[in-house]
Order: sequence, then structure tokens, then C-alpha cells
Amino acid sequence: MATFANHSTNESSRHSWRCQFKEDFKYILLPVSYTLVFVIGLALNVTAMYVILFRTKRWKPSTVYMFNLTVCDTLYILTLPFLIYYYADENDWPFSEPFCKLIRFLFYANLYGSILFLCCISLHRFLGVCYPMRSLSWVSSRRARLVSVAVWACVLMCQAPVLYFSRTRDEGTERVCFDTSSPELFHHFLVYSSVVSVLMFAFPFMVVMPTWGAGGSQSRGSVKMIIIVLAVFMLCFLPFHLTRSLYYSLRYLEQMDPSQVQYHNHWKTMLLKALPGFTFHPGCWTLAPGSSPFHRGCWTLAPG
Repeated sequence: MATFANHSTNESSRHSWRCQFKEDFKYILLPVSYTLVFVIGLALNVTAMYVILFRTKRWKPSTVYMFNLTVCDTLYILTLPFLIYYYADENDWPFSEPFCKLIRFLFYANLYGSILFLCCISLHRFLGVCYPMRSLSWVSSRRARLVSVAVWACVLMCQAPVLYFSRTRDEGTERVCFDTSSPELFHHFLVYSSVVSVLMFAFPFMVVMPTWGAGGSQSRGSVKMIIIVLAVFMLCFLPFHLTRSLYYSLRYLEQMDPSQVQYHNHWKTMLLKALPGFTFHPGCWTLAPGSSPFHRGCWTLAPG
């Protein structure tokens, strides 16, 4: 009886601990950063749109891509005031659920649309630098329009599930507009988000990378454009996807029972120990309660 009671106590103690993922930082970080992006981005995109529509006499393929890129960026920027208000009010959505779905959809659709159109611009410049004669028959304004339609279709199709995952929920006196999905759908959203990140970021990034340094000193304007596109990928989109992957990983671990985390990390440790010539500290892989400095610094464990 004592053994059974002790076992029950241990089980109860083990399951009474759960990972608390604190997100209070975003109530300051996101409103401030989104405000800066909105003010600067809106001014730049309105200027770009004016130049393209009223100052450009003949639309080249690059002009077509630039116009679509500007449309993407402008639609993305127009979602920010609603998100600024939402996060500044600490996750209290004052609008309807359909509008929550629309804002989340536009946010991600135009983000990935920008990535794909930047990829189109880089490839167009690459062809012009490396294959100047052949590219004359390969690229045209008409084909650029067809490619743009295909890009928009791809973006809308890949981002359509966001309309399903995004939803609102009343929590006390507040209404939450989930930035990913409701907790019960998060595992499915994680799979979907991973596939989208590979198809619409990792793959375009790998396509853009080989264009670096193409053509040597030929057509300096085109080479500069390729460098600018690559810099945007490296400075904007790559950090975004890396930090978002970390954020989703922490969200995933938050929903796991600590015993499951410890079990998975036990087998990781055993596997790595079996690899010859690989030196590591097992504590770096352990996420059991209070077992490593990283764990204690990144996670707050609270009973209940």
C-alpha cells in the first residue's frame, strides 16, 4: 500500500509540472516594431507605386514584378495597424472572427508573395546577366504577367489553410485572435507551417543563392539588384523564419508532458553517444525540469 501510495505521489508530482511559455515580451516588441515598419514601409511603397504607375512609360518584365512586389508589401503593411492595436491591448481582439481570419491571411499571404516576387526579380536579373542573348526570347512582359498570375495563385492556394487555422476565442473578458491556431490544432498547424516554410522560403532562398556573384562585372545594375535581393533574404526573411521556428518549437514543447520531453531526450542522448568521435555534453540536450542552465534560463516551470 505504501509502495502504491508512493508511486501515485510520484506520478502526481511528475504530472503536476508543466512548462509555462511566457509571451509578455510581444506586447511591447510587436507594437513598436510594427509601427516602425508601417510608417517607413507605407511611405516607401506609396512612392514606389506612384513611380511605377505614373512615371514609367513602358513596362518591362522587371517592372511587372516590381509592381506586384509593391502590391504585396502594401497589403501586408495595411494589416499592421490592426495588429498594433491588438498586441498593444495585450491580446484583446475588438473585431469579428472573420476579420481576424482575413488579417492573418493577408499578413502571411503577402509576406510569402513578397518572397516569391523577389525570387522572380533575382532570376530575371540572373538570366539577363548570364544569358543576355537567349534571355531576350525567354523573358517578356507578357510572360512576366503570366508568371505573376501563377505566383499569386500559388500564394493564395498555400495560404488558404490559414483561414481555417486562424480563429478567435473568448478568454475571460478578452477575445484572442490566434496568430497560429487554437491550442488543440497547433500540432496540425505546425506540420502545415513547416511545409509552407520549405516550399515558399527555403526553396526560393536556395534558388536565389546561386545567383550571387553571377556575371562578374557585367551589367552592374543587374548584379546590384541580385545582391540587394539576397541581402533582403539574409537580413529580413531568414531571421524571421529562424526565430519563428524557435518560437513554434517552444510552443510545441510547452504542450508536451515533461516526462515525454525527458523520454525523447533520453533516446537522443543514447543515439549521440553511439556516434563515434562525437563529443558533447548530455546536459545540452536535456530539457527535464531544472536540469541545465539553458533550460532554467529559457523556461519557467510552475506547478499546476
